[in-house]
Amino acid sequence: MSRLTFFCDLAEATTPFPHFWEHTVGSDHARMALRADWQRHLKRAHDELGFRTVRFHGLLSDDIGTVIREKNRICHSFFNTDQIFDFLLSIRMKPFVELSFMPDALASGKRTMFGYEANVTPPKNYKQWDELIERLVTHCVERYGEREVSDWPFEVWNEPNLKTFWTGTQREYFKLYRHTAEAIKKVSSSFKVGGPATARSEWIEDFVNFCERNDGPADFISTHYYPNDGYERDGDTELQLFKSQRGIMREVAQNTRYYAGDRPVYYTEWNSSSNPFDPLHDEPYAAAFVTSTVLEATGLVDGYGFWTFSDIFEENYFPSKPFHGGFGLLNLHGIPKPTYRAFELLHQLGDRYSLVDGLHETVDCSVVQKESSVTVLLTNHTTPGHSIETEDVHVRLDNAREPVAARIQRIDEHHANAKRVWEEMGEPEYLSRKDVERLEEASQVVSEKQSFSFRDGSVFMRASLPAHAIAAITVEFKPR
Repeated sequence: MSRLTFFCDLAEATTPFPHFWEHTVGSDHARMALRADWQRHLKRAHDELGFRTVRFHGLLSDDIGTVIREKNRICHSFFNTDQIFDFLLSIRMKPFVELSFMPDALASGKRTMFGYEANVTPPKNYKQWDELIERLVTHCVERYGEREVSDWPFEVWNEPNLKTFWTGTQREYFKLYRHTAEAIKKVSSSFKVGGPATARSEWIEDFVNFCERNDGPADFISTHYYPNDGYERDGDTELQLFKSQRGIMREVAQNTRYYAGDRPVYYTEWNSSSNPFDPLHDEPYAAAFVTSTVLEATGLVDGYGFWTFSDIFEENYFPSKPFHGGFGLLNLHGIPKPTYRAFELLHQLGDRYSLVDGLHETVDCSVVQKESSVTVLLTNHTTPGHSIETEDVHVRLDNAREPVAARIQRIDEHHANAKRVWEEMGEPEYLSRKDVERLEEASQVVSEKQSFSFRDGSVFMRASLPAHAIAAITVEFKPR
């Protein structure tokens, strides 16, 4: 175990620390929003973590019944859409409206994706597509009002740079985007529309250039990134790629920010990996990744939409195993994973960021201030393939008021880790009510007393930080 020290002068000017990661959270596809358990999980994530909008695929897919062809006539039905949007507004959330996938009645081909058969082909008739978009948006205005709908981002499609999600070319996507954006703006110029919603942060420069050349509306830039993106292209193993990936999330966000110019940047999908059955999603590793990634993206991203809030998710199949490596912050039973608790710690932070001196290969330290307290957020994290060990971390806060108390909250192998307890239970596939209650308790973040010393206007603290761990130390000061 090595010793390292971080220093922070609390008298120095702070910078704003908006909770941009709470702007959006991801889900599966629209039909899942009609499930009672999905709705319970989302309400909990909103109430406890502060998420404000939710994004999901397939609002226009056939399992929602938005468009059908009846006797050579196109018919629209927005009943299920209303049920979804009504629920979101009832819990004080809003939709991040992803306009996908192609209704079969409008599709130019039969290519589908996922178990719910999402059609990923371009429209065969753009006049009919334009009419669908205009009628949908007009209906939303009639039901919810123009002022409300003007707060909803409209995103065109999902990952059109991948053949899995779009059989057309880049040029054909730009055509779809332009038609869609113009149909939305026809209803109201105040409505926000953007894209290109690409995987791997691709097409950003091309998309911006297209919109500017054609005087097309692009109110925001949206894209996705996972730290294992691209290893298939390079012929590397995932582990080999990961060895070069520390800091990659910040790097790609910087590039996107550059090409976006003054437009807001929304990463509407991100997670520790794009593997839908990754064991690390359920473990403290992912929680440490979430925390370090959010802090690295500060000042670059306007909305960071974690994928996803719940394991109520059926893109491939619906597993019954409580911890199967799903994307969610909550497992099938609504039990918080370490990632959920990481977002809980982040939600508790203040809105003023202080400069910290100190550098280490795996340990990061951030200091965030509130009116009468300061939180020191520590992470010890790196990607697979890199060496990492327990670290003895010392922190000094200079020009501090006299502290009255300090507490530490931990997420690591032995704290806020329900999966570990489930493994100790014998990994039961089906849980009883008592099992769920036990695992819910095991998932809790516990506040413990943190020792400190105060002399000559400085606060001194130390903490042992295991591999892939988070520690939040909050110091309360005497009122001014």
